[in-house]
Amino acid sequence: MSGAPGWQPGSAWLFCPADRPERYAKALAVADVVILDLEDAVAPDRRAAAREALREAAGSGRLDPERVVVRVNAAGTADHAADRELVTTSLLPAGIRRVMLAKTETAAAVAGLDGCEVVALLETPRGIRDADAIAQAEGVVAVMWGADDLVAGLGGSTSRRAAGGYRDVARHARSRALIAAKAAGKLALDAVYLDIPDVDGLAAEVEDAVAIGFDGKVAIHPSQVPVIREGYRPTAEQVAWAESLLRAAEAAGFGVFTHEGRMVDGPVFAQAQRILSRARA
Repeated sequence: MSGAPGWQPGSAWLFCPADRPERYAKALAVADVVILDLEDAVAPDRRAAAREALREAAGSGRLDPERVVVRVNAAGTADHAADRELVTTSLLPAGIRRVMLAKTETAAAVAGLDGCEVVALLETPRGIRDADAIAQAEGVVAVMWGADDLVAGLGGSTSRRAAGGYRDVARHARSRALIAAKAAGKLALDAVYLDIPDVDGLAAEVEDAVAIGFDGKVAIHPSQVPVIREGYRPTAEQVAWAESLLRAAEAAGFGVFTHEGRMVDGPVFAQAQRILSRARA
């Protein structure tokens, strides 16, 4: 699944504070896509400095336009206008055209970033409620969801149970974002995993994200990137099965047939194609 023609990002994305330009190159060396963050990762009194750091980096050509996304503050917030000015005067002219819009709630907010390819971050009650309209908005190339801002907006205290799994409302939001993205033909990104030392918990969540169709997961620390990448990498056995099935499908004329004792039809064929696509990526 590709959110924009010709753009095939990898599965492991990483947030990097925009006010730490010394980390830009390190982040790009580790992750498939780096989200240079002007929102939550930057204290409000540091955001002007963060914008200047991004302006300088974009002007110097140190940022890879194909692997950089800039998260801008939500429409209607104090920093949004300055973020938008940065995008239009410095980032777009430098070829950096992809932005993540924090707390996306309307298609109109996406339209305000005219000329950009937008990753719509759904992390508020209104954003989740209107996920379909947002995902279908012109300019949106990907949809990500967020749990903790959503639960805070609901008046709750935590998105996860004591054992680590999501509470039902967060699971609902995750499903809504995924289905909205895929129905609109856009990339779907799974939310961050905040417990950095819990490698096993992250790996389990990545396995689930792969199984249900998320195109990638976003990390908050470089140590999480290899875990995400490994989770998206098909095993040798999976690749061998997919290749064997596609050969059998070609021989059978791509109709319904039996392969290794299992009936194969369109959905199973699509699963095999998906495995090989992930292997190529």
